[in-house]
Amino acid sequence: MLNKTSLFGIIAATIAFIAVPAFAADTFLGGEDFVGITFWIVSIAMWASTIFFFYEGMRVSAKWRTSMVVAGLITFIAAVHYMYMRDFWVATGESPTVYRYIDWVLTVPLQMVEFFLILVAAGAAVSGGAFWRLLVGTLVMIVGGYLGEAGYISVLLGFIIGMIGWAVIIWEIFRGEASQAATTKESVTSAFNAMRLIVLVGWAIYPLGYVFGLMMGSVDADTLNWIYNLADFINKILFGLVIWAAATKDSAAEA
Repeated sequence: MLNKTSLFGIIAATIAFIAVPAFAADTFLGGEDFVGITFWIVSIAMWASTIFFFYEGMRVSAKWRTSMVVAGLITFIAAVHYMYMRDFWVATGESPTVYRYIDWVLTVPLQMVEFFLILVAAGAAVSGGAFWRLLVGTLVMIVGGYLGEAGYISVLLGFIIGMIGWAVIIWEIFRGEASQAATTKESVTSAFNAMRLIVLVGWAIYPLGYVFGLMMGSVDADTLNWIYNLADFINKILFGLVIWAAATKDSAAEA
């Protein structure tokens, strides 16, 4: 069985191996490229968060380890995609739309899975229906946004579809079965409340990017991308930190 030191070494080596191609690019980031700088900051922050979540996942009780692994997977997937997005932006100055939505279609459903996992960790009675409502709402939100941003449907229609999906998620975590099941344990209740606040307030940054980047008469790639980058930086990393805090508190109480 791997010990903590060897696992840490494997993670670090894997990240270094994947990151090497970025330094071999012919086009380099300019100091005046504010949006490009945000891509680099987010990509490094996602790698650092991945190491932290995987490593800390070995220190919590067994029932929380899946949640910690998923938190690490979210930032790992985002880190890989941000590495490609930052190089695409630096080389072309264009929005890396396809890379970004591939990232979101993988990581955002995983964030919804986290709601379900922390309820299971607390022994809450929650049906599979809550999971599927969260998942379907997430996919509707992402697909609607992509179709509008990629030009398959009007930007306005894509925005409306995306907001409908977001509304389904908000209803489930504030008024639905998932919300009711979260009252079973204090540590889980506080984590659940923090996570749903991120979805309500933090995720509101994404529509702002969509509106100011796409719906103001012309496409503003700079505004669109730095707002999206800010939203990912806050929402993915903070989401994982909330789970880590709950897992650490609950594990310490059981020790």
